[in-house]
Amino acid sequence: MQSDSPTSSARSPIGFLQSLVGSIRPPEWVVDEVQNRVVLFLNHVLMQEPQAQQRLKRQLGKPVRVQWGDFHLTLAATAAGLLERPEGDRQPELNVTLTQTSPFALAQRVLSGERPGVDIQGDVQLAAEVAWLVDNVRWDVEEDLSRVFGDAVAHTLAGGARSAAMAIKSFVGRRAQGSAGQAGGGHVA
Repeated sequence: MQSDSPTSSARSPIGFLQSLVGSIRPPEWVVDEVQNRVVLFLNHVLMQEPQAQQRLKRQLGKPVRVQWGDFHLTLAATAAGLLERPEGDRQPELNVTLTQTSPFALAQRVLSGERPGVDIQGDVQLAAEVAWLVDNVRWDVEEDLSRVFGDAVAHTLAGGARSAAMAIKSFVGRRAQGSAGQAGGGHVA
């Protein structure tokens, strides 16, 4: 019988990967550049959603800080209804902290269709707008691919990606059920 002590889980491949990923700290310039790319991507998605832009305009300049472990990104709405990284050290009006610390557990929740656990503190109206954006704004991957490859190829690539995503979700779901069964002695609450 295998022990569930911290040392035995650290020796498992997933435990090793989790500790490795948790100990990696990229240089500050890499973090800064990744944050800039995230803002560009989010704005690309928002530009396809006029209703989302209208809602963001109402929250002009209000900083929202999203935090996951040591990593954080502060965003604020612009007059155009897009997002920017605000200058200076303004206090955020809304703090959104992902409570799932393990990158693998976070990925597992997202891939199984669940929302990650979050702690939200701050402006209630701003929180409602952010929640609306999360619930209603989606990236139309197929539309972007069609601009580069044409409609037929884009449809095929998107269909393949959807099939792969469904297979991964199924695998993650089966793995989660197996873990729950082992941990709980077969009883799933």
